[in-house]
Amino acid sequence: MLPRRSTLSVLVFLVPPLVLYGIAVLLPIVQSLFLSLFSWDGITDMAFVGLDNYVKMLTRDDVFWTSFGNALGYLAICLVLQLGGALLVAGLLTALPRARELVKTLYLLPAVISTVAIAILFQRLYALEPVGLINQLLAWIGLGDLQTAWLSNVQTVLAAVSIPEGWRFTGLYMLIIYAALMAVPRDLEEAARLDGASWWQIFWRIRFPYIRPVWITTTVMATTFALRGFDIPYLLTNGGPGQSSELLTTYMYKTAFVHTDYGYASAISMFIVVECLVAVGLIFLLLRRKDKS
Repeated sequence: MLPRRSTLSVLVFLVPPLVLYGIAVLLPIVQSLFLSLFSWDGITDMAFVGLDNYVKMLTRDDVFWTSFGNALGYLAICLVLQLGGALLVAGLLTALPRARELVKTLYLLPAVISTVAIAILFQRLYALEPVGLINQLLAWIGLGDLQTAWLSNVQTVLAAVSIPEGWRFTGLYMLIIYAALMAVPRDLEEAARLDGASWWQIFWRIRFPYIRPVWITTTVMATTFALRGFDIPYLLTNGGPGQSSELLTTYMYKTAFVHTDYGYASAISMFIVVECLVAVGLIFLLLRRKDKS
C-alpha cells in the first residue's frame, strides 16, 4: 500500500528495533523453553527430563501454587491502586485550575526513585520497633491495638509488599490517562452538561469511550508489570514469613540461584510468560465484547 521508497524507509527504521527485541526478549524465552526440558544445576551435564519439570510444577509442588495465589492477590492490589488511583487523580487534575505541573511532578517522582530506596522507605514506614510512621499514626488516632509488624504478620504481609508497587507506578499511569483525558473534545462535555447530564454520565458516556484505547494499553502495562513484579517484594520480605509473600518471580529466582535448579526455574519462567499472554488475551477479549455490546 505504500510507495516503494516509503516501504524501504519503514523497513530501515523497523528492522533494528525488531532485531534488538528478538535478541533481548524472544531469544531468552526460547532458551528458557529449551532449558525447561532438562535437569541442570549449572555445573554438571544437563539431563533431559522432557515435561517432568512441568508435571512437578503443576502436580507436586505446593509452594508453586501458593506463589501463584499470592501473585494473583498481588496483581489485584496493584491494579486497584495503580489504575483506580491513576484515573481518580487524572480526573481531578483536569479540573485543577493551577499548579497542575507541580502535582504531576510530585505524583511521578516515585517512578524515578531507586527501587532499593523505596524498599528502605517502606521498611521504615511499616516498622514496629522502632515505631514506624504507620504504627505511630494508628497510636495518634486511638487505634493502637491495630499496631503490628506489617512485614512479619502473615495476615498483612502480602498487602504490605503490594502497596509500594502500586504507589510506585500510579503517577506514571496517571500521566498517561491525564493526557488522554485532555484530548477529549470539550464541546461534547459542554453539550452534555446543557442537556442535564450528571458528572458520572459525562464520564461514562463521553470521556471513558474516548480514552478506552489508552485505558486498555495502560491496563495491559499494569497487569504484565505486576505479574512480573519481583524487586520490591524480594527486597522487603524475600518471600517470607514462610511463603506468605512468595510470588512466582521470587520463587523462580530462589529456585535458580539458591537451589541451583535451573531447569525447574526455567519451567516456572515459562509459566509466567504464558500467564502474561493469557492475561493480555483476556483483557483484549473483554474489550472486544464491550465494543460489540
